[in-house]
Amino acid sequence: MNRRSFLNAIVNAGFAWAAQRNGATEASEAQSFAVRFEDVAAQAGLITPTIFGGRTENKYILETTGCGAAFFDYDNDGWQDIFLVNGRTLEGTESLGPRNRLLRNNRNGTFTDVTEKAGLVRTGWGQGVCIGDYDNDGFDDLFISYWGHNVLYHNNGDGTFTDVTKEAGLFSEWVRWGSGCAFLDHNRDGFLDLFVANYVDFDLRSAPLPGSSGCIYRGLPVNCGPRGLPKAKSFLYRNNGDGTFTDVTASSGIAKAPASFGLGVLVADFNNDSFPDIYVSNDTEPSHLFWNKGDGTFAEGGMAAGVATSEDGRNQAGMGVAAGDFNCDGYLDIFKTNFSEDLPNLYRNVGNGLFEDANTSMGLGFNSQYLGWGCGFLDVDNDGWTDILYVNGHVYPEIERLNGSLRYKQRPILYCNQQGRRYRDVSKLAGPAFAETLAARGCAFGDFDNDGSVDVLVNPINELPRLFKCHSAAGNNWIKLKLVGTKSNRSAIGARVRCVTGNHQQIDEVRSGGSFMSQNDLRIHFGLGSAKRVDQLEVSWPSGRLDRFKNLGANQITTIREGARVI
Repeated sequence: MNRRSFLNAIVNAGFAWAAQRNGATEASEAQSFAVRFEDVAAQAGLITPTIFGGRTENKYILETTGCGAAFFDYDNDGWQDIFLVNGRTLEGTESLGPRNRLLRNNRNGTFTDVTEKAGLVRTGWGQGVCIGDYDNDGFDDLFISYWGHNVLYHNNGDGTFTDVTKEAGLFSEWVRWGSGCAFLDHNRDGFLDLFVANYVDFDLRSAPLPGSSGCIYRGLPVNCGPRGLPKAKSFLYRNNGDGTFTDVTASSGIAKAPASFGLGVLVADFNNDSFPDIYVSNDTEPSHLFWNKGDGTFAEGGMAAGVATSEDGRNQAGMGVAAGDFNCDGYLDIFKTNFSEDLPNLYRNVGNGLFEDANTSMGLGFNSQYLGWGCGFLDVDNDGWTDILYVNGHVYPEIERLNGSLRYKQRPILYCNQQGRRYRDVSKLAGPAFAETLAARGCAFGDFDNDGSVDVLVNPINELPRLFKCHSAAGNNWIKLKLVGTKSNRSAIGARVRCVTGNHQQIDEVRSGGSFMSQNDLRIHFGLGSAKRVDQLEVSWPSGRLDRFKNLGANQITTIREGARVI
């Protein structure tokens, strides 16, 4: 038994008594958990599968990562549209090459494929997606990472997009494996910059075959990597304010971090200094936390902050990442998914630039058999405390031959927040969507039907996408906020909101990127519990402006423009 398996055995044994003890409790509490998720993808018109990698085996690591997904309102009609990144197969047997898809929200629970009309038809090994209005024209633009060449699409405001990658200065002659990405205003000049992680410097001509170089998993020959393959660097591009970008990776200090296997990208202000920091989830290597020094430069400090490894100092295979204040103490915490036979990380932000891994103490130590990808903090029952949801799926289809406890397709996990004291696994109580197994990858969160519940979009490998609609009978209230920057960037990315109801306070930020190579609804959602109004709402804009509002009504979508009244 290797060290990782030994540690997992200790963890699982330590919690076995709790699982048995909690069995009866969870059964008695089943009726008290009033949230159910239902897959409505077919009814909604999400009927085209994502094509990615091999069917029964993956010869190369390129075939394992899958694609991201996005909720975003590309036409500014107040309803979340869907963008699904697509990939390819090495066999190339498809008569029509797989392509990315843009689905327009019809405002009645269904979507229409407008990819061709929008000018977004493209084939290739698509990976991640992030959005942001980089030119401040009022329409969110679209960035897609690839194994190959990344693409920046400008939103023309008339339902169409234009590829402006070369004109914007973002085209590279080098073939790179772009992964997670995010727009951010790192220098707070009112224009969105762009951060892109890279996974592996990969070349099919020299890539090792399964079984070679010791690429064996549980006795099976499997694809090789990332260990043993060339590591890659992340890149930061500064927005020049004229529609172009400049590579500032070196001058900003990002290049000082060692090359690694970067996947998930998460941007948030973790030390409450009003400047956005950058967290990169690395596969099999220590993760990176780039602290924003406020002068245009960054300093990597993940190890010192306690978010680079597991609590006992082990390197982990990090995948998806999310930020949220799960205990409502005014600091944003980090959740990260990892490889199977390991646990996810819940890094509690304790202030002063330090975190502690609270996954086991908070009740997240039961599901080490799952290989996690897309993830997020979301308030599924609108009680004012953020829950955790993540999707799973293995990277080796070959493990099905073993008929063991590990499976290639795996079910999602949902943890319900017990008022910041502990999380409870309610996956089996959360409806039929959580019973289905998938080779899931990208996962995005957003309210596609504007009913006040947060829904979930999942992009699995070689299957139809899933759209998990949230049905809640909890009877709790909510508020959803669309922020519009004026002096700040128009998408308001980086704006922080503090929501106070009675003695309870919550915070969140408008964020580009996150989860696993995906994009969530840019609108901020707060569950309000039984409160019928928000007593006080504070918006701290990237420009430095602070706007305050009082007595906002519940159960509505509210637009707030920087420096102006509530719309």
